[in-house]
Order: sequence, then structure tokens, then C-alpha cells
Amino acid sequence: MNRDKRPRSGQDAFFFSQVGTTQTTTFGVADGVGGWVESGIDPADFSHGLCEYMACSARSWPQGARTSVLHPKDLLQAGYDEVMKDENIAGGGSTACLAVTEPDGSVEVANLGDSGFMHLGLNAVRHFTDPQTHGFNTPFQLSKTPQRMLVQMKVFGESTPLSDLPKESSVTHHRVRHGDVLVFATDGVWDNLSQQDALSIVSRSMIDSRAWVEKDGTLDVGHGLSKLAQAETGLKANSTSLQAKLAIAIAKEAKETSLNTRRDGPFAKAVQKRYPGDNWHGGKPDDIAVVVAVVIEDSVL
Repeated sequence: MNRDKRPRSGQDAFFFSQVGTTQTTTFGVADGVGGWVESGIDPADFSHGLCEYMACSARSWPQGARTSVLHPKDLLQAGYDEVMKDENIAGGGSTACLAVTEPDGSVEVANLGDSGFMHLGLNAVRHFTDPQTHGFNTPFQLSKTPQRMLVQMKVFGESTPLSDLPKESSVTHHRVRHGDVLVFATDGVWDNLSQQDALSIVSRSMIDSRAWVEKDGTLDVGHGLSKLAQAETGLKANSTSLQAKLAIAIAKEAKETSLNTRRDGPFAKAVQKRYPGDNWHGGKPDDIAVVVAVVIEDSVL
């Protein structure tokens, strides 16, 4: 794990990789569990290490694998196994939400915890991830506990930190079409933006850029979508691509909302419902990571 080269995304992390030499791709986000700071452990080590190892495993797939078909739950397991073996990662925990996308438009998603995924198409929410939680504000999470802590907990009769396994992640299957948008984000987004908020941001950006166009009272995919997504060059898309602009717009709105004490986001509303006496209002500041994919059919390139 190279700490110097990892993205400057705080305790949140993300990755993207081609699967082996195929046209299959995989990408996702991970959110380091901040509570590990109290034990003297940097939560970013686990989440960034997990994403780095998942990307490496995808690039080398199917080397050492039992099957040539990559499923996101298997990739999560591969990344987790490497984190557990890495002596440079002392401990920590993380949620994760990742996808494996096939050239035929099929997408398989594995989600563990309260990071999540939205599938949007022509101003409509086609899917939104249900978070996995053990209780309020207690998401499912992978974890690694240092041996010294395990010994100490045993001596003092303390319970070990929450630890779930990759096999417990929720798996969903989706079919995507030309012009659809996939949004993967950590809870720094979903605690502050509702489904409708995210849909409004994406729809506004897609329509303003003419990636989606109005025709006879309905929305359709614009002819310039491939160029906007920089899919025609065969090169890696840069920060001026449509998908980058969408990710930035979502992250910007989430951050501004998190710092707004007068705008109640989903987390504030959940607190008010569960603990009405706490008088919680406004956003919930947190690290934010967003990965956006725009679906392009090869036939239109």
C-alpha cells in the first residue's frame, strides 16, 4: 500500500479498473470507519488499501481465481483478504459499494454498509441502494482488529469491534441503456442529499449539456453524448468529461448541504424521527467520495 500515491479523499476511497484483458470494468467506493481514530489507527489506511487491492485483483483476474467470471462480492473478498494480510494496515474498518459492468449492459452491484448506488435514466430514479445497518448510524462494515487490541478486550471483558464479511454484502443486478447514469457515493453524500436531490443535480447537468434533450415533450438521449463523455477518443476521460462534471456537482452540493445548519438532509430527518428530543438540524459534515459512470452504446461511437 503506497500512502503517498493514494487519492486525497480523506477516509473515503474509490477505484476503477478494467477486468483483466476483457471489456468488463469494475469501480466503486469505500468509507473508512472514523471511530478507529480513537484507537490510534488512521481509518484511511483500510479504505484506501481495500480499493487499491480490489483494483489490483481486477487487473490480474482470473489469476489465482476459481472462476473466470468476476462478481463484485468475490472482488470485495479478494481485496479484504489482502488487507487482512497487509502488515502495514494495522487495523480499521470500512463500508464498500462496488460494481462489475459487462459490455452487454448488465451490471452487478455488491453493497456492504451505508455507502450506496443510484441508477438514473432520463430524469428517473431506476434504483437506489438500501443501506445495510445493524441499527441507527451503525452500518455493516468490514474490519481488522490488531492482536494487541483483541488481547486487551479479552482481559477487560470488552466486546470486539463490529465486523461483517464480504459474503454478507447485498447483491443486485441491473440492465443499463444508452444515456443512463450510475452514481456510487459514500454516506457523506447520502446523509445530505435525498434521491430527489441527486436526481435534480444529474438531470439539470445532463439537460444543460444536452446529453439529455427534450423532444416532443419527452426526454431523449442527445446525439453528442459520446463526445461529452469523451468516449470517442479511446483515451482515458479527463476532468472536463461529462461524468467528471457530474461527480463534482454532486460532491459540491453534498458538501455545501453538510455545512448548512438550516437545510435538513436525510440524516437530520432520520435523527428527528428517531430522537425527537435531540433537536438535530442541518447537514452532517463528513468525507465525500463520488464515482459517476455514463452509459454509452458502442453502436453510437
